[in-house]
Amino acid sequence: MKRYRAASRRTGLATLAALVLAGGLAATTAAAAPRTSASSAPFLAAFHTISKVASTVSSLGTGKGGNGDVNPYGVAVVPRSVGRLVAGDVLVSNFNAASNLQGTGSTIMQISPKGKVSVFADLSGQVRGRIGLTTALSVFANGDVVVGSLPTSNGKAATATAGALYVLNSRGKVIETLSGGGINGPWDMTSFTAGEQGVLFVTNVLNHTVASKGAVVHDGTVLRLVLDLSVSPPKLEQDLVIGKGFPEETNAAALVVGPTGLALSPNGTLYVADTLASRITAIPDALFRTTSDATGTTVSSGEFLSSPLGLATAPNGDILSVNAANGYIVETTPTGTQTEWIYLDSTGSPPGAGALFGLAVQPGNKGVYFVDDDLNTLQLFH
Repeated sequence: MKRYRAASRRTGLATLAALVLAGGLAATTAAAAPRTSASSAPFLAAFHTISKVASTVSSLGTGKGGNGDVNPYGVAVVPRSVGRLVAGDVLVSNFNAASNLQGTGSTIMQISPKGKVSVFADLSGQVRGRIGLTTALSVFANGDVVVGSLPTSNGKAATATAGALYVLNSRGKVIETLSGGGINGPWDMTSFTAGEQGVLFVTNVLNHTVASKGAVVHDGTVLRLVLDLSVSPPKLEQDLVIGKGFPEETNAAALVVGPTGLALSPNGTLYVADTLASRITAIPDALFRTTSDATGTTVSSGEFLSSPLGLATAPNGDILSVNAANGYIVETTPTGTQTEWIYLDSTGSPPGAGALFGLAVQPGNKGVYFVDDDLNTLQLFH
């Protein structure tokens, strides 16, 4: 794997700041200015139906490359058509191979809103070493796709290794590998585009986790990477830990539990799902801060937040979270009020246990895409 050296923080931030001042800022997740929740209805209140979009099992996809991967984790909506990517399609990463061993999946599925399924990429034939594609999945406007890998050899936490971030072009070919440095078990991700600059925020869950043999350690991190997207492969310009100290642990059922979901608000606040603590925290000025904000400030905790995993920002500025321990999607205001809580999955024991991971707001704000790990499906709440 290619290892990166610490890039110049000054260069990356200066370029990004110049683009912001020039009006070139464009969030990949929420383009409209948010309404304040105090004066608007909850976003989720308009939705009442859950529909299956498609199976995410890779062997069911059309075309070549299906290998039976299961256990969907990451969800990312394609922002514009380029290469094999079609605007509005949904990419889904698989964490398990057909053997159902965790940390062994290698495929990214491409699913149209009408349910047409194809294999966008199979990384097993493109990179050396083991692969286990995580919830960390993003698509930049230029068509570059970034996915995280936390691989194992036998599905057990004891064999988990640091993994990497893989950059693919719009045709599903791996063009760059980022590893080492602060990348250590990349678990989830959100992205941001400003002109030809791309920003990744990545949670990492393997800092001393395996060595602790099940004990909780407080070493989970949030890493910010700034990439120059004007060249191919993109050039890493800056990397910085902007959050640290999150609790994490290995887990027999979930492999590893630690900080997961990330959502960037239009005002630059980064929300983090502190999974083990069942809370959502906020790191302000996430794009430009030059120091770590530790675990940030608690926005909301407990109540219907129970092991939150995936996060997304609603068009009204609220925070959407799917929860591993109870099967709920929860809407929380930036001031911490939980305004909506709705069952998405009630299977398992306890109901909804371990079923929900990535989610994304459907283009046009007509619903919310989410993956159901128990059913190996992409679903739409609308």
